[in-house]
Amino acid sequence: MLSSRMKHIQGTSRAQTLLLPACVDDYVGPDHVVRFIEAFVESLDLAAAGFERARPKATGRPAGYDPSGLLKLYIYGYLNRVRSSRCLETEMHRNLEVIWMMRQLQPDFKTIADFRRENKTAFRKIFREFVVLCRSLDLFGRELIAVDGTRLKAVNSGQRNFTKAKLAKAMDESDERLGRYLKQLDDADRDDTPPSARVDNLKQKIAAIKERRAQLEQHHADLEASGEDQISLTDQDARAMHFSSRIGVGYNIQIAVDTKHKLIAEQQVHNNVGDLGLLDETANAARENLGVDRIDVVADRGYYKIEDIEDCEAAGVKPYVPKPLHGSVVKNGFFTKEEFRYDADAGVLICPGGQKLEPKYKSKIRDNDAVIFVNTKACKACDLRARCTNAAFRKVMRYANEAILHRMADRLAARPEVIDQRRESLEHPFGSIKQWMGQRNFLTRRIENVRGEFSLTALAYNIRRALTLVGVAGLISAISA
Repeated sequence: MLSSRMKHIQGTSRAQTLLLPACVDDYVGPDHVVRFIEAFVESLDLAAAGFERARPKATGRPAGYDPSGLLKLYIYGYLNRVRSSRCLETEMHRNLEVIWMMRQLQPDFKTIADFRRENKTAFRKIFREFVVLCRSLDLFGRELIAVDGTRLKAVNSGQRNFTKAKLAKAMDESDERLGRYLKQLDDADRDDTPPSARVDNLKQKIAAIKERRAQLEQHHADLEASGEDQISLTDQDARAMHFSSRIGVGYNIQIAVDTKHKLIAEQQVHNNVGDLGLLDETANAARENLGVDRIDVVADRGYYKIEDIEDCEAAGVKPYVPKPLHGSVVKNGFFTKEEFRYDADAGVLICPGGQKLEPKYKSKIRDNDAVIFVNTKACKACDLRARCTNAAFRKVMRYANEAILHRMADRLAARPEVIDQRRESLEHPFGSIKQWMGQRNFLTRRIENVRGEFSLTALAYNIRRALTLVGVAGLISAISA
């Protein structure tokens, strides 16, 4: 049995008067992340980055809160999975780390939210400044980058997003319901009984459907005037993503990841439903951020577009993109286009049966010149026809600049391991952003605001990764150098 004299460890009385006040700085250790945030933000030229009110005026009313303090607050928040302006306001009242960093200032949530909205474009420059800092620490290999996209949910439900087909279906359903209720109302009017609650209810439903029908017609007119293929009502820039992404309405996030330490070299936000056509823009921007003249980039089949690949090569980016395995030829198990050898000297294609396909027709594919090769006579008598086509003869289309695709195929054949490097490099940032950071949706609306928000997300990911690699002291030393 325990002695009655024994007691638990006791704290001090909350009413105890201290001889000297406690120093807030004592609560933040020398290797704490907030000390790096403080040093990093203080080293930046916020006025050059485009932050509002970065330099107070010499006269007039006070300039308000220093943007450096609010930037520190947001970086800390995104590092600690606190993105909401209201939650950040709460942290300033209870979190000693934030109190230390903000020097006991306590702006309200609206001031915090306005800062993110007003400086949306400046956050991207801060992200690039940290990329430069990581370059000075040799954290980027600057030889191979991996590009891929993911979808994050927008502040817009699927019920407030319409395509032309969805609008037509909704209007047909409204017309069908309206006709059914009008018939029920006519049947009730033919009765000799006085109006009942059921009749009043039908009239209310009919009025509601007519109002809904008018709204749908207005949405259809707005969609036609916009020239777009869909319209969103809450966030006008958000788009319905492909059903396989399970996101509904959102944005397409593109990142370029350096394969050395899985740091993000470039990040972009688009409202394109697919990734096609986004490789050159993302990879070339990453090359510029990394400060190199030439770099290799690997991406999945969703980026296979000859115009994009050609632009990459012209910009000093060497692409590795496998060819998509789809289409009627692949589905039916026919000879693929790659099995037709091109004879540059004769200007013909040699089919698997050894016959020559002559250029017969010219075509235009997305402003690219193309030629269609055929040999109708040879196809009729060919023993391999069942393995080649189910039509009267086989057509093979070849771009005028098809050699670009052949060069890339040769590169992939010589270096197949880059496909695995792509997957290994991209799973880490996407997994960290969605799982560890908990960001599967955006808090802001309109694409420019969303771009600013994701710039903070990518910055926080890179900071967390760099802290793992070199620590707080290493990052602060690089700032001071």
